[in-house]
Amino acid sequence: MNFSRLKQSLTNLITYKGPQDSYDFSVNISTSKNITNEADEKVSSNLKDNKTIIDRKYNTLINSDIIIRKFKLKSNNKPFSAFIIYIDGMSDSNLINQFILKPLMLRNKANTYKTQSLKTINKDKRVIIQRDSNNLAIEIENSLLPQNSLVKETEFNNIFSAINMGNCVLFVDTLDTAFNLDVKGFKQRSVSSPNNEIIIKGPQEAFVESIRVNTSMLRRATNTENLVIENVLVGKLSKTPCTICYLKNIANSDLVAEVRYRLNNLEIDTLLSTGQLEQLICEDNKYNIPQVLSTERPDKAAKNLYAGRVVILVNGNPYCIILPATIVDFISSPEDTNLKPIFANFLKILRFLAMGITLLLPSIYIAIVDFHQELLPTELLFSLWASRENVPFPIIFELLVMEISFELIREAGLRVPSPVGPTIGIVGALVLGQAAVSASIVSPFLIIIVAITGIASFAIPDFSFGFHLRITRFLFTIAAYIAGFLGIAIGLYVYLCILCSIKSFGVSYLNPNDSINFNKKSNNFFAMPTWMQEFRHNYIHPKKERAQNNISMKWRHPNE
Repeated sequence: MNFSRLKQSLTNLITYKGPQDSYDFSVNISTSKNITNEADEKVSSNLKDNKTIIDRKYNTLINSDIIIRKFKLKSNNKPFSAFIIYIDGMSDSNLINQFILKPLMLRNKANTYKTQSLKTINKDKRVIIQRDSNNLAIEIENSLLPQNSLVKETEFNNIFSAINMGNCVLFVDTLDTAFNLDVKGFKQRSVSSPNNEIIIKGPQEAFVESIRVNTSMLRRATNTENLVIENVLVGKLSKTPCTICYLKNIANSDLVAEVRYRLNNLEIDTLLSTGQLEQLICEDNKYNIPQVLSTERPDKAAKNLYAGRVVILVNGNPYCIILPATIVDFISSPEDTNLKPIFANFLKILRFLAMGITLLLPSIYIAIVDFHQELLPTELLFSLWASRENVPFPIIFELLVMEISFELIREAGLRVPSPVGPTIGIVGALVLGQAAVSASIVSPFLIIIVAITGIASFAIPDFSFGFHLRITRFLFTIAAYIAGFLGIAIGLYVYLCILCSIKSFGVSYLNPNDSINFNKKSNNFFAMPTWMQEFRHNYIHPKKERAQNNISMKWRHPNE
């Protein structure tokens, strides 16, 4: 056996080789300072230099959707070279032809316009006539481009962002500025009904993937000039447009400044979803507890804006982020506002019970069966042990098998095509449950416990919070299997300590602290009648704490 060859093979496996070592070509890694970043460069008055940067950045010889159209302008019968660049499929070619190329190439019969000339005298006392390029730029901006949105750009960083968003950019020789023209024309999904936050009574429209459509829906829902929408680009490579939305006369200035600071100080390459952004801006990421609200409903976002909260929109995502958030917000539904207080409070208490059932019911079952049988009536205890007589596995194994099976059925129902999903959920649960009981793998009582727990988890309005409860339930189950009710008590103590320590943008997670203070007329845990909701939540510290007058129904008390 050749040990030297074996040694060399092992060395090659554990030793890194660069591309120049592994392949038949060399990699030229240049660190020369002469190579500059195109994104940091300024627009040059030389059109060829600008074209070179565009070609190098967008690989125009390879990319088939990058369109560059060259043409000429005339000034005092002198031609000026120019070109436009846009991305096919993201820009409207009809708008480009009608409102950019046609005015620039066919305006006036002679296709000329005059520019002012500047006379200067050089050292040899010769008169030199120079054309004023600034006047040419002004003429193009004011007379030749009938666009409602035109921005002069001097940095390629802004130009690249505009092109990637679907705009068209015009370069003209002798001009050190480019013209950024809004001609977006990409296809997008139309506004439709919400898919996840379904309510019976209330608005039936949801956000879409276009950030500008979403901001317009917020404008329409709030219907106030106090709504401020700030644009922020996140991601060094993706430059994903995000917006910070708030009411300037209600939202706390410190809260807005903190949100702005966190977004402006994200050093990442790409941002693709609100889920990523949620992980990047929240304080306590070591826990799996959601700390911001996520919604697809403009009416829910508008309601929280009027409460003094901040809304963040991310381009390409039909959801928005609402912050700060408390635990009460996660068990509240958008429909609560449209119901009478007695109905809304009943549903909120029902959801609170569903939260407790989802979190603790399996662990309580294990604790009673294994440690505290004396809590059950004798007949029920005998029936329970009779049902488990032929089951050969410990109760923790039974429970985990059924819980995981239920989660698999839930996940399969979500991933398969929608007409088949409900069928798989119902048939899968019935068939698996009946087969497991018939095979003496689990007891019938356990099937009931798992079914009730699963149904209760569906009653949680917020998907992220419901997912958190489903994951945490397994920890309580293990604690109950180890120490019974003592394990559950210790787990609850640790869980409550964690909840007390969490803050969502400076707001305690277990707020509102005045949830049972009926003297403070605000809508807290228990929904108050609309005419009694005089104040906004004080824990958000809004600029304007009073939401309405003491007597809102003037028709009932005309003399007060």
